[in-house]
Amino acid sequence: MPLKAVILIGGPQKGTRFRPLSFEVPKPLFPVAGVPMVQHHIEACARVPGMKEILLLGFYQPHEALSRFLVAAQQEFKIPIRYLQEYAALGTAGGIYHFRDQILSGGTEAFFVLNADVCSEFPLQEMLGFGQRHGAAHGFVILGTTANRTQALNYGCIVANADTQEVQHYVEKPSTFVSEVINCGIYLFTPAIFQHIGEVFQRQQQELALCPYLGEESSNGWQRAEVIRLEQDVFTALAGRGKLYVYQTEGFWSQIKSAGSAIYASRLYLNQYSKTHPERLAQNKPGGPIIRGNVYIHPTASIDSTAVLGPNVSIGEGVTVGAGVRVRESIVLHGAALHVSRAHPGEGQGVPPGTSLPLSHPITAPCCPPPRTTPASSTPSWAGTAPSGAGRAWKGRPATPTPTTPTPKSTARASSGTGASRRPSPSWVSPGCSPISGGRGRLCSPLIAPPALSPQAAASPSPPRWLSSTPSCSPTRS
Repeated sequence: MPLKAVILIGGPQKGTRFRPLSFEVPKPLFPVAGVPMVQHHIEACARVPGMKEILLLGFYQPHEALSRFLVAAQQEFKIPIRYLQEYAALGTAGGIYHFRDQILSGGTEAFFVLNADVCSEFPLQEMLGFGQRHGAAHGFVILGTTANRTQALNYGCIVANADTQEVQHYVEKPSTFVSEVINCGIYLFTPAIFQHIGEVFQRQQQELALCPYLGEESSNGWQRAEVIRLEQDVFTALAGRGKLYVYQTEGFWSQIKSAGSAIYASRLYLNQYSKTHPERLAQNKPGGPIIRGNVYIHPTASIDSTAVLGPNVSIGEGVTVGAGVRVRESIVLHGAALHVSRAHPGEGQGVPPGTSLPLSHPITAPCCPPPRTTPASSTPSWAGTAPSGAGRAWKGRPATPTPTTPTPKSTARASSGTGASRRPSPSWVSPGCSPISGGRGRLCSPLIAPPALSPQAAASPSPPRWLSSTPSCSPTRS
């Protein structure tokens, strides 16, 4: 059966929570577990028998890095891979409807649609077999998984028949609990889907023609009929009509919306490498660094033999890791240099541009925790072991942080027998993340280990001297 795959990669106006990491490289090309994020999707699609072509669909302008990636991917996977550029952001359904002739060319009988910002085992062959068994000739399949009642509110929720798995009801990001089965953003369609998308397009055209006279906005919130969303505009209409089914996967799945969630996705893919790509995992060798757990090291990276890497570390192209450096739960981007520094800058000093970024602690500074984990503690990393899931995405180009002097806040806490007040952790090291979606967090520069404070200095209302030389944190944008 001739098959195709469409990977929705979005554009520069989307994925703002991933900034500043997406400023230098498009988000779909950000390395996760050592390879570009979208390459995991392409590898899964290329393994499906009958796959004739893979299409990347988005509204990025022609990009040299994207062009190089497509050429390399075609050579590696021996399958045609093309990029189709939308003239504007058309939504998850509007884009595939606009390029429906390209998708259906060559007699395509079915095609997959995958969102680029998801991490999964991609059970595409299982979805194909499920669709042939459960769906009619014109049925469609959604990949689903389960979440708890709180997490489910952040995703599309599916109510399905327990026997047939037919979708009876679909709600995108409901305000109250609907179902624990959520949409994973991976779909299997037949060409009949374009008839249903066309119906939405015709309806929105009629609405737009009437809205100026009625003084109303269109139902999709956009003043363009071509903007169509699969989740809100198509699935809600198809539910309960015997045309939409859900295949629930038992494998791993996560969204990649922020730097913290990228580290979590890297952990999942590195774990999967032991089965699918064991050659990508570093091994302990005489004269090499100490490897603990799953670690990927790019062949061009230079790692000192006394360094300790892992678990769950990805070392990028041209990275230098110096003597005694300890890295865990991290993605180290291309060109970064990590070294141990015993000294800390003097008061009012910053890190000069063009210098290596020093690490004074073996555990990287905490940022957003991965989805579905306990929120990171607000305690600075130098005060103890970093929480599980904490990680760091290192920029390859050293930044010049601006030295600041945070003003610590004091809060009085009642304690048995005394009324002593306790100084909380400085606000600039508090991650403040959501445990569900990666959340709003802080992407911090490495912390400089402070000297021990005397009792007099600890009781002083003024901030310690070492605070003034610590690089400040900038919150990630969402």
